[in-house]
Amino acid sequence: MRVFMSALGIAIGISAMIAVVGISSSGRADLDRRLAELGTNMLTIAPGSTMTGGDAKLPPESAAMIARIGPVEKVAATGKLSSAKVYRNDRIPSGQSGGIAVLAAQLSVPDTVGATLADGIWFNAATEKYPGVVLGSSAAKRLGVAAAGPDVQVWLGGQRFTVLGILDPVPLAPELDGSALVGWTAAQTYLGFDAHPTTVYTRTAESAVDAVRAVLAATANPQAPNEVKVSRPSDALAAREATDEALTGLLLALGGVALLVGGVGVANTMVITVLERRAEIGLRRSLGATRGQIRLQFL
Repeated sequence: MRVFMSALGIAIGISAMIAVVGISSSGRADLDRRLAELGTNMLTIAPGSTMTGGDAKLPPESAAMIARIGPVEKVAATGKLSSAKVYRNDRIPSGQSGGIAVLAAQLSVPDTVGATLADGIWFNAATEKYPGVVLGSSAAKRLGVAAAGPDVQVWLGGQRFTVLGILDPVPLAPELDGSALVGWTAAQTYLGFDAHPTTVYTRTAESAVDAVRAVLAATANPQAPNEVKVSRPSDALAAREATDEALTGLLLALGGVALLVGGVGVANTMVITVLERRAEIGLRRSLGATRGQIRLQFL
């Protein structure tokens, strides 16, 4: 019975440790997933100011150059078209644009910023060359556009653009919610876009966020890195690192407690066994048994 109880105590201790570690690890993985959705590894690049105080510009090839940085996983750029306005139709007075920004967007924007479509489609290699537009969630409401389709058009930059899609709200890039996005090539063809991006979004391996941030400005604009603004890492990244440290300590503590409980249980069983057999030990000692032989009997 004592052997059985000892084995049972060890089994329960090990099982408890495995269960506690498993549950804690599952909770940690779920928390890491939720924090990742907050853009812990996203950095944004924008033009700053020149030495004379004027507005700087990012080179047209800045997104492509950033994509060559090893730890950078995804890159996408948008470019603001300040002169282009968007209206529901050509009968709306020019002063009633609703504050909707018009942006040229590269194909990789949704994948980089985590945007999803509420209706319609995003641009592809074919449609981004033609006068089509994808509306942010707020922009669609202001324009009174409830659904996308080939028969749904808006008046943009003095011509009609077909509404290809409507975005869901984008938590990581809220500036897209109130914008009308057109294809990068179409913006150059129909709206006179100069191909200079105004925002570049990057997704980076989390272990290299600080290292990548240090070289982004020089990579985006090698001629004038001081004219580039780079966002700091998300506060969610710091929260994730702190959480990882706390959970690691918790797992080690719980594992240690489980092992301690199991060890105390086994030790307690052995002590009781020895105490209950003191008479037998005394008898064996009187018959000439050595300390080593007695020890071996219990171990």
